[in-house]
Order: sequence, then C-alpha cells, then structure tokens
Amino acid sequence: MKSMVGLKAVAILEGGKGLLSLVVAIGLHFLVGDNLQELAESIVRHAHLNPASHLPSIFITAVSDLSNTNIKLISLGALAYSFIRFVEAYGLWKSYVWTEWFALLSGAIYLPFEVYEMVVRPSMLGVSIFVVNIIVVTYMARVVFMKKRMNVSR
Repeated sequence: MKSMVGLKAVAILEGGKGLLSLVVAIGLHFLVGDNLQELAESIVRHAHLNPASHLPSIFITAVSDLSNTNIKLISLGALAYSFIRFVEAYGLWKSYVWTEWFALLSGAIYLPFEVYEMVVRPSMLGVSIFVVNIIVVTYMARVVFMKKRMNVSR
C-alpha cells in the first residue's frame, strides 16, 4: 500500500511536469508570427529593467534572433515531452511495471547534468531540482528492485 501512495505521488509530479510543458508548447505556438523583439522589449519594460543594460539586452537579442521555424520546433519538442510525461504519469498511477522502469531511467539520466549545473552555476533552484530528482530516482529504484526481489524469491 505504501508503494502505491509513493507511485501516485511520483505520477502527480510527472503529470505536473507534463502540464507545465504543455503550457509552454501552447504559449510558444501562439508566439509564432509575432514580433518577438517587440515582445521581449515589452517584457523588459514591464519588469522595470533598462533595455540597454547587459542582461536585458542579451535577452532581447536572443529572443529576436529566434525564427518562427525554431519556435515551431521548440513548441513541438515541448509537446512531445508533455505527451511522454502524461503517459508516464498514467502508467505510474496504474502501477504498470514498464513505467516504473521508465521513471527510474528517465530520472537517472538527468543526474549527471544536474550535478554539472550545480558545479558550474550553483543556485537554490538547481539544488532543489537535484534533491527532488534524487528522491524520485532512489524511490523508483527501491520499487523496481523490491518487486524484482519478490519475484525471484517466489
């Protein structure tokens, strides 16, 4: 029973990531065709930042350099990612073994990148994401290997 509660918690986390990614995909889709430089300048002004200072000018330049094709590709990537997260969330909610393995592997694959990010650009957000991911990966490893051990002992 305890395993079911944990799996449902991980499923909710994955579903949340899927929902966030879907919102990003839809938002990017609506940006196609807009004047992105104007939008970036508007965001900078709304944040009461000086558009001529270093970081805001980098942001404005980066956004204005995006082509509509790139935005479409990023939007499709975010949509695909959200679909994968929703499938994973559904499978974990239903306790499908293959999604338990998928959650373990898909969480573990990010760990080296998260460690690198914490070393190169330490931040509370990076540490928080790493800690949550370690908890999920450790829990999923425990679930997967406990089930495997139970099947071997039968």
